[in-house]
Parts: sequence; C-alpha cells; structure tokens
Amino acid sequence: MPPPPVAAPAPAAPYPLPLRLAPVRRRLPAVPRAVSVAASHAHDAAFLRRAADVADRSAGLTCPHPNFGCVIARPEPYGPEEARVVGEGFLYAQGTRCAELLAAEEAGERARGATAYLNLEPGDCYGDSTAVSSLVQSGITRVVVGLRHPLKHLRGKAIQSLRSEGIQVDIVGEDLQSKLFKEALTSCLIVNAPLLYRAAFRVPFSVLKYAMTADGKIAASSGHASWVSGRASRGRVFELRGRSDAVIVGGNTVRRDDPRLTARHVKGHVPVRIVMSQTCNLPEEANLWNVHEAYTIVATQRGARRDFQKKLAMKGVEVVEFDMLNPRDVMSYCYDRGYLSVLWECGGTLSAAAISARVIHKVYAFCAPKIIGGVTAPTPVGDLGMNQMTQAIDLIDVSYEQIDRDMLMSGFIQPIPDLSPVIPSADEIPSDDPEVSPYETNIISFYKTWDTFGAFSNFSPHPIDIPDEKGDCLSWPTVEHYYQAHKFVGVDNPQARDIVQEIKQARSPEEAARIGRTRQREFPELIRPDWESMKIDVMYRALKCKFSTYAHLTEMLLSTAGSVLVEASPHDLFWGGGREGEGLNYLGRLLMQLRSEILGTVRIGVEARGQEA
Repeated sequence: MPPPPVAAPAPAAPYPLPLRLAPVRRRLPAVPRAVSVAASHAHDAAFLRRAADVADRSAGLTCPHPNFGCVIARPEPYGPEEARVVGEGFLYAQGTRCAELLAAEEAGERARGATAYLNLEPGDCYGDSTAVSSLVQSGITRVVVGLRHPLKHLRGKAIQSLRSEGIQVDIVGEDLQSKLFKEALTSCLIVNAPLLYRAAFRVPFSVLKYAMTADGKIAASSGHASWVSGRASRGRVFELRGRSDAVIVGGNTVRRDDPRLTARHVKGHVPVRIVMSQTCNLPEEANLWNVHEAYTIVATQRGARRDFQKKLAMKGVEVVEFDMLNPRDVMSYCYDRGYLSVLWECGGTLSAAAISARVIHKVYAFCAPKIIGGVTAPTPVGDLGMNQMTQAIDLIDVSYEQIDRDMLMSGFIQPIPDLSPVIPSADEIPSDDPEVSPYETNIISFYKTWDTFGAFSNFSPHPIDIPDEKGDCLSWPTVEHYYQAHKFVGVDNPQARDIVQEIKQARSPEEAARIGRTRQREFPELIRPDWESMKIDVMYRALKCKFSTYAHLTEMLLSTAGSVLVEASPHDLFWGGGREGEGLNYLGRLLMQLRSEILGTVRIGVEARGQEA
C-alpha cells in the first residue's frame, strides 16, 4: 500500500509562532444532504419573510399599491442573516423606482453571484422590464419568488424573462415545496392581500372595523360613542386608514358622530372619505364637507335631493349617483376607480348589508373592557337573517393582540385567494387580460401604472428633462411632477416659487398631485392666470418629452395604431373618460395626437428615403 500523501506545509506566519500554536488543517465532517437542504430552505424562507416585511414599509405613507420587496443576500452558508444581506429595496409608491433596482443599486458589486428574494413576481410598469434587467445586470444568479403576479397580463412574464437570461428562478409552492416555507408564503399573501382580492373578485379588499364594549355595544342607547376604545386603539385605527384608499361610513354616522375620518397619525396618505346615503338626508354642515383635509364622495340614489347635491358640489364634495345604492355597486365603482383597499367604519345596518353582499373580506374588532348595557344600544352588525348559531360566519386565520386595555381580534371572512390553479405553463404567457379585451372593441384603456398600458400614465416612473422659460434644462421625476408644478411656474411670488420646489421634491407622483391640488385649493391667487388655457399645452409638452426620451415607449404607443386610447379614470372628467364615458378624455386624446405626429414623421421619412433611392 503506497504511503499516504504528505500535506503541503502551511504558509509561514508573519511572525514566529510557538510550536503548540502552529496552524493545523482539519477536514470538517460532511454535512448530510438532507440537513443541508433543510438548512438552505430555512434560510430561503427567512429571507423571503424579510422581503415581505420590506415590501410593507410604504404602508400608510402612500396610496395602496402592489407591494414589492427585494432582498439580496450572499450565498455564504450558515452565516448570520444580517451579515449576508447586501441590498434591500421596496416600491415606495405607484410611479417610483422599483424594488429590484433599488436593492441592486445598494448591493453594487456584492450582488454578483448572490440570490434575490422577491415576495411577488415583478410587475413591469416601466414598459421596459426594468425590474428584470436590474437583476440581470447586477449579476444575480438565483431568484426566489414568493408569489406569481396575480394580474393576468403580468403573470409569469418576469419569471420567464429571468430564466431566459440563465438565472435560476425558484417559486414557492412549485420549485420549493418544503413545509418550512408555510410562514413565508403567508407573509407574502398578507402583504399583497388587497391586490389578490382585487384580481380574484374584481372588488377592492374590504375591511370592516368597529370598536365595542365587552357586552357587544358600539354606543350607548342615546347614541353617544365617544369613546368606546382607548387612545392606543384609536391610533391603530389611524394606521388602518392610512393603509386604505377609502373609508366608508353611512349617513347615520355622519349625523350622529360628525367624524373627520382622516389619518392623523403621520404626514402621509389620506384616504378618500365615502358617505353612503340613499336619500342624501345629510346635515348642511359637517366635518366631511371640508375637503381641504381630505377628498369626500357622497354615494346616493339617483335623483335624491338634487338641490343639496348642488350645495355639496359647491363645497368641492363629489356626488356619485347610483340607480340602486348598495354595497356591491359601490365596491364595483371603487374597483373602477382603481382602489385596492377600503375600510368600512359604518354602523350595524350598513355593515350587515355589506357582509350580506359578500364584499367584506376581513374584520378588525376592538373590544374594550367596559359594559354599557341597554336593550336598544346599537351593536356592530345588524340583522343578517340568521336564526341559528350554526349559521354564524366563522372567521379564519384569527389573531389576537392586546392594545393597552383593549383587545384587538382580527380574522378573515373570506380566505386570501389562491390563484395558483390558473398559473400558465412556461410557454403560455398571456399577452393581455382576456377579460378586458381592448382589441375587440378597438379601445385600449389605461389608468394605473400596473395596467397593461400603464406606462402611458402621467404617473409612470419616467423622469423627463425639459428647458424652462430661461432655456435652462430642468429634470422632473415624472410628467405629473412637471404638470402640477407648472400651475405655479412664472408667478412672481416667493410662496409660489416655494410650492414649485415642494412639488418637484415630492417622493412620488401621487404626493406631487396631492401637494399641487391642495395648494391650488388653499392659494388660488397663486395659480398662474393663464392656467386653464395652458394646462393642455403643458401636459402635451411633458408627454412629448417623455415619449421622445424613451424609445420603447414610442414603440408601445405606435403598437396601438388604429385603437382609441382612453384614460380610464372614472372621476376625472377632464383628463379621463369618466364613469360612463362622459369624460373628455384629454389625456387619451393627447396621446393619440402624439401617435399621429410620430406616424406622420415616420411616413415622411420613408417617402424621402424612397425618393433618394
């Protein structure tokens, strides 16, 4: 038997070592494959949960939107979690830079050979696959995805693109099926529950919130309800409002409580306030009619108190009429308006109607350690037509949390939709949402940036550089930033100039729009005098710059030739098409005008080249 090979001598130490401290090379025992796989899955699950937590960081600061989080981690085995993370990012708001790009920029060269963890498959609102290209160009070699995108026109596209670039993509529930991923998958589902419910049921994710005493009363027999719950619980309600597109109450709540329904927790997103009242029997004066704090909509029956409707309109309150006012139709309207999440803070009669209409998905019940009694004292939910306890609705995924002296119980009435049964195969990726069918009617609608043609929106995340009145080129984060700021540009007033800078520095187009509209209401004297006659030109100038800057957007616009473009906002009757097509659709018109100009230029160029030949 040949003698065993002699190990090479260890490299010399930089200074003499005692013999007893001489370095010794030892072979570590091999880790069993089952143990290594389990450990790898445990780390993957931990980083995926972290990605879901990161995705939720914009909650309450911006209007609800699809929540994307990206965590980039190095592949060192069994190292501390914090030491392995090299980059993180989340989508701050609609129309801002994507999570993958932010995480890749933070990671830099450390992203090469690393793994990216995504709570949700990327959704392309740039029109140029920025999320995918960010991961590819950073040198990422593996991507772990919690959920496929629930919107049909986006589902599977990014995954297929990543795999076509040679990147390994592992999807929880498909490539990764260990029980260790159960908690991580739940986190991914919860953080995007609004998007999933909207995609599955075509209504916003709706949460019913109420505060009650230990004997189940939301007010005394007299109707007095201030306050059932404690200060800490009311602070949590402000957080819930900040996570919502809209807050709904009934006419009784307005008459009895005169609420404000603002999110007074921090500076951030303020939801729209919706009052449902069939007869429009509402007080002449109310906190909700002050639209300087937040926007208010009154939903009512067609023809109800037209004189009072006019008074509300004079105060800036929007009135929306329905043939038959009911929770289902109001939720359909909110869906058309692009809402993802709605909070119901109504009384027992309206909450019972909403539950019966199956538009309530989750319940938050704050229970205070008080007893008020009273045979006629109101309860959180009115008559549901149930006579036996076996008919009761059982909440699922129930959780309990003590908030100071109160107890918060929350649970789902309807489970978070599982859209996995309709996952397409790798080579079967839908190019458009068949339910929309824009090509059959020759109409292409766009509104939110996550729509099929969302890159057409003035909220899309495409910076533009445009010369100002002096000829100096200025950069603007989005078309909306430019448009809102130019309401005040050229006004010889230092406050107007400060407003322009405030809008320009807004972190998202949503915030730029909110600042611009609020300042316009507060300081109408600072609006440039020619604004009404110039606003279309301002928007068109910004759109031309955007499409001339980004060639892929021009290609997308030209691909719609022969189709009518409609900005599908149901409430903006100037830039959008309106709820029933009554809007002027100026944004769609300007895009079609720009498309005609580009096609004309292309045609002239082709003819010129033909003559030269």
